[in-house]
Amino acid sequence: MTALVTENLVKRFGGVQATDNVSLTVEDGQLHAIIGPNGAGKSTLIGQIAGEIAPDSGHVALLGKDVTTLSVFARANLGLARTYQITQLAKEFTALDNVLMATNARASHNFSFWKNAHDDSDAVSHSLAALAKVGLLDAKNRTVAELAHGEQRQLEIAMALATGPKVLLLDEPLAGMSQGESAAMIALLKSLKGRYPILLVEHDMDAVFSLADRISVLVYGRIIASGTPEEIRNNVEVRAAYLGEEATA
Repeated sequence: MTALVTENLVKRFGGVQATDNVSLTVEDGQLHAIIGPNGAGKSTLIGQIAGEIAPDSGHVALLGKDVTTLSVFARANLGLARTYQITQLAKEFTALDNVLMATNARASHNFSFWKNAHDDSDAVSHSLAALAKVGLLDAKNRTVAELAHGEQRQLEIAMALATGPKVLLLDEPLAGMSQGESAAMIALLKSLKGRYPILLVEHDMDAVFSLADRISVLVYGRIIASGTPEEIRNNVEVRAAYLGEEATA
């Protein structure tokens, strides 16, 4: 089944057309990357897919269901999990506490302000498994504030995995990372590739070309090309609009 489809998404802010009839498809098990220069409309597009921004026209479908008018919460319940360009973590809590919150969010009946989440052995086991998948099991009792930037990024992905996602929407997971942290994140994303459909927005070209099955290039709100990494690398319009600029920067 096709995991995610956008069809002719349009969003205007005043005289600026942030997305210009954007259509793309993420197939089951595929890692589809979106690249583009700053101001290309990537954040607006992600917001529309996640349900945070209502499009002026066009449609979004998740696992064959039209979700264009559904809320962020409703899309999450259908299996869409996202991470953010800027980490969204409770820094005073431990890594395990943060994942437990995500675990409990997937089954709202688990929430109780009068019950210690650590007393729910199933929730704890599920959360520990998510931490193990991202290589943070040994950091489970450390507060988020104690974690390095790269570890915080890994923790966000653990929280997304804890929700039992059917589609992952990753917004610049390598942002602000050191070379070593980037290598660890790329390895993590490779381990997830094929297990989940992934839509990845990322500026790190080395990461994109090593990870993606398919790449779409967004420039001034419009997709100017979609294809395999090799097709995108050799596309003259893409090189002129984006890759060539990156190479000379």
